[in-house]
Amino acid sequence: MQYQNVCLEAFGYTLPDEIITSDEIERRLEPLYRRLRLPEGRLELMSGIRERRFWEPGVLPSNKSVESGQKAIEAAGIDRAHIGTLIHGSVCRDYLEPATACGVHHRLGLPRDCMIYDVSNACLGLMNGILQAANMIELGQIRAALVVGSEGSRQLVETTIESLNRDESLTRNQIKSAVASLTIGSGSCAVVLVDRELSGTGNRLLAAAAQANTDHHRLCHSGRDEAVAGGMQPLMETDSETLMREGIATGVDTFRDFLGVTGWTVDDIDKTFCHQVGSAHRKLMIESLGMAAETDYTTFQWLGNTGSVALPITMAIGLEKGHVAAGDNVAMLGIGSGINCLMLAVEWQKTLV
Repeated sequence: MQYQNVCLEAFGYTLPDEIITSDEIERRLEPLYRRLRLPEGRLELMSGIRERRFWEPGVLPSNKSVESGQKAIEAAGIDRAHIGTLIHGSVCRDYLEPATACGVHHRLGLPRDCMIYDVSNACLGLMNGILQAANMIELGQIRAALVVGSEGSRQLVETTIESLNRDESLTRNQIKSAVASLTIGSGSCAVVLVDRELSGTGNRLLAAAAQANTDHHRLCHSGRDEAVAGGMQPLMETDSETLMREGIATGVDTFRDFLGVTGWTVDDIDKTFCHQVGSAHRKLMIESLGMAAETDYTTFQWLGNTGSVALPITMAIGLEKGHVAAGDNVAMLGIGSGINCLMLAVEWQKTLV
């Protein structure tokens, strides 16, 4: 997939105020740690994540998506009338129906001829939304799009803690499938895409490559309908070691296609933003792709794994912190459970803040 007419114009993001450290989670897990004689500091040592954030109890994803969407539209400086598509791409949503995009569309005051819908694809939802919006812009169907999502982690983390403490039959080996759930954080991010004539930045999307390795779709899964915000008690099971190994293998295959479709070599890539899982995943990913660690920007240490918003929010913060310079070739390297992989190439020129 190659593009001539699409620009990533602006980002907007929102972070929760409440910070939950890995030390605090271990304190809450004291009954489990005492019974299994687990060493303190294990969670941060294994993941590289020292803290994550929670929204206030009861907050709906749409509330935060409206905040992030507003910030992105204001940063882009475009007329809302130009926005022809709104895609809400997070795992978390307000209700099973209608689409969470409906409430976001209404509160942002977007035009009635704006096509709106939700996309769900685990940690790649926003990346898929960006690609779908880019296709519509490239075809000339719309001039601008807003892709947004908000992930909440409070219920998952708290339910996991309760479950681990309650089940006294669990062994050290059995709790491994729950560890990934304790690394999840909350966050919200929005991206505005526009056609080149509307763009004030010239941050051109060049190409994309995607692969689906669904032989491994059972490595990470939750219960039924537990992506919904209200009333559920979500639990997830993750074979983290196998998921990392097979995910990286899929990433390597996709990266080969990515280099082919962009015409880049590894040395042509100036900056990278990857899905934020943890320190071990990041190290193996960078090494397997032959990249230099200094090209990559991370947030997992203080945001945890924020699901579908992890990559775009990391890019938004990295841009804000000056990680990317004018003229840089930027690779957005997304890997999600399923296993799905999506990589986007962007020629960066200007950051709007």
